[in-house]
Amino acid sequence: MSVETEFDVRFRGVTKRFGGVVAVDDLDLDVRKGEFLSLLGSSGCGKTTSLRMIAGFEQPTSGSILIGDDDAVGVPPYRRDVNTVFQHYALFPHMTVLDNVAYGLKQRGVEKAERRKRAQAALDLVHLEGREGRKPRELSGGQQQRVALARALVMEPRVLLLDEPLGALDQQLRKDMQVELKRIQQEVGITFVYVTHDQGEAMSMSDRIAVMCNGKIEQLDAPEVVYDRPSSAFVAGFIGEMNTMAGTVRGVSGGVATIDVASGTVAAPVDGVHPSGDVLVGIRPEKVRVVADLDGPNRVAATVVTRLQLGSQIQLVAEMADGTTLTAVVPRAGTDADVDDLVPGDHIHLSWSASAPILLAA
Repeated sequence: MSVETEFDVRFRGVTKRFGGVVAVDDLDLDVRKGEFLSLLGSSGCGKTTSLRMIAGFEQPTSGSILIGDDDAVGVPPYRRDVNTVFQHYALFPHMTVLDNVAYGLKQRGVEKAERRKRAQAALDLVHLEGREGRKPRELSGGQQQRVALARALVMEPRVLLLDEPLGALDQQLRKDMQVELKRIQQEVGITFVYVTHDQGEAMSMSDRIAVMCNGKIEQLDAPEVVYDRPSSAFVAGFIGEMNTMAGTVRGVSGGVATIDVASGTVAAPVDGVHPSGDVLVGIRPEKVRVVADLDGPNRVAATVVTRLQLGSQIQLVAEMADGTTLTAVVPRAGTDADVDDLVPGDHIHLSWSASAPILLAA
């Protein structure tokens, strides 16, 4: 008798080549049972190819893929305990909403009363009650996407794969569907593997994010860890905005590295590993503040280059004496320096807390 695995999908040394192009490069990945995992990256990073290998639409060039305890390599898509929701809904235009959702159950030979009952429950789950008899053309884009989601969920797969499913929706609908997707995933408890290039989507919905680049995973962590403690300059720049300053480690003491940068000295906290040599120091724009003077640590002089009004916040881009620019996103109120009247050319002082700097590999 086999023991139930704690992972729904496992990649071991998976490589996928298309001719001379390596799309996925020796990838190891464990997808935990019941989690919402996002594969995040720009076009060509390998995220969609990885998803397609889970679905069975592509086969790995080498390595192994397990779905549950079963070896999935060579197994056709229809025999895998997964289902996929695509960006393009691919609904049957001549069928009603209910019949679209029930179609997969019909193909499985589920008797009519049972499949209609299960299809109705799936539509209730995605809040499409009362639209069972409509045709897809009578629905909005967001409603059609909900039908596609219900059609996948009604099959009760071990893993639901979502390939940029919100890409065709406008911004407000995307935000609404993000909330709904997370609610549905938590309610049904099915493992979701979600592919996106949109960092906001990944940050808002995921239990963990795998940031991919050149067919490899750069970092796999909870969203707050990826944002607050990115493992590399690539991740730091891909997730949100990041100011970076090149520097050289002068020394480490008491868990704090002293780093010489062109504009002065920065103190950055370290986590266990003592850095040395050349590094990059990262500081998120929202951690940078405008202050009245240079008295105190972590303060630099700069000149305003641009000022943008962002509702209750102001974004400043300022240049230090060595030519390095820093971006600060500051509230209009609550600072000890007046930022409302700043214009390009003004001289200002910038500061950040001792915990704000992040050490990144150069």
